[in-house]
Amino acid sequence: MLTNRRRFLQLAAGAGALSLLPGSMSLAAPPDLDAINRAAAEPVLRPDVLPEPVVIESIELLRKGREYFIRARSKDGAEGISLTNSRAAQLHPILRQLVVPYFIGKDARDLERHLFEVYRYRSNYKLQGLALWCPVAWVEMALLDMLGRIAGKSLGELLGGVVRREVPFYIASGRRDTTPEQEVDYLARLIEQTGARAVKFRVGGRMSRNADSLPGRTEKLIPLSRKVLGDKIAIHADSNSSYDPPQAIEVGKMLQDIGAVYFEEPCPFDHLEDTRRVADALEIPVAGGEQEFSQRRFRWMIHNRGVDIVQPDLHYYGGMIRSRRVARMAAVAKMPTTVHISGGFGFVYMLHFSSCTPDIGQFQEYKAGIERYGQWFDPPLAVHDGALTVPTGPGVGIVAPSEVLAGAEPVA
Repeated sequence: MLTNRRRFLQLAAGAGALSLLPGSMSLAAPPDLDAINRAAAEPVLRPDVLPEPVVIESIELLRKGREYFIRARSKDGAEGISLTNSRAAQLHPILRQLVVPYFIGKDARDLERHLFEVYRYRSNYKLQGLALWCPVAWVEMALLDMLGRIAGKSLGELLGGVVRREVPFYIASGRRDTTPEQEVDYLARLIEQTGARAVKFRVGGRMSRNADSLPGRTEKLIPLSRKVLGDKIAIHADSNSSYDPPQAIEVGKMLQDIGAVYFEEPCPFDHLEDTRRVADALEIPVAGGEQEFSQRRFRWMIHNRGVDIVQPDLHYYGGMIRSRRVARMAAVAKMPTTVHISGGFGFVYMLHFSSCTPDIGQFQEYKAGIERYGQWFDPPLAVHDGALTVPTGPGVGIVAPSEVLAGAEPVA
């Protein structure tokens, strides 16, 4: 009988048991720290992207209904746009006062260097966290869109080269107000509506110090999900930092019993040692990193195997380039990078990230949005056999940005 996942790795290393491991987990020894650092330092943007400077003239925040957009323009008249996540309503003063001013007049081709310099600008490093890196991500994504449009390359082509055109996805529930029976019924409807082959539901009470959202919900939901959804549906579970290690291990073993794909954020997100303790005790892969903002802390997770799957959020962590660096560090350790997404349009950025990242694990997150956003692309985004198609046009791939922005007003 297996004692735990770490012990299994040690025992299996000499037994040719790689095929027994879930997903793309590896038996490789802990990677050399220097190798991780070298991977993070390699340029992400292709050096030959454009021969002439692209000087940034303006960056605007626009609002249309409940959605916020960034529009970047160069002195030569090129444009790029991005969609923010839901934090723009609170964070736009930081965007306007501390992020946008740095970029004006800079050459957009030097975007990688600018991501560090804006961190230093006006002591922005003192704001390190979601409040700083979300606005930086929004600007970065608009500038990448602009560079891609000028170069005639998709974001995936800009960020290393496209390795896939379709991305298998899981559909996430995001609810805790349901009984186990209601939740499983809801998941079944999501599967029917989207064609997904995988789902994710929430366990625990969300940063709740071991309390469940409803008495007994988690311990009943886990086996019921497998019983009702069947063996062909891959199951993920997210505790959103609900547990201390002993309780997380207990829940993780329930998930092991049903053959779940992974257990996300079992302990408070910044309790790295606690999360590692859970990962050491379980056979099921442990995922984490959506709240993370520090490259060095991701380096710790990867070098110390604090998680099995790294999950930077493309907005919270500061954009596509920084997240690609995390993926390169993880690749040294033969660990997958399955990004977290925030915002309805976030799945489009996930698709581009997945298009150029070799090891993304088995499934990527998708909540909703193809009905609204899919028609902005040519060909329209589509679901095929449990996978989403990757946009193929230049930049983010939106065919007519001016039509998308029609009616949008500047945010004062």
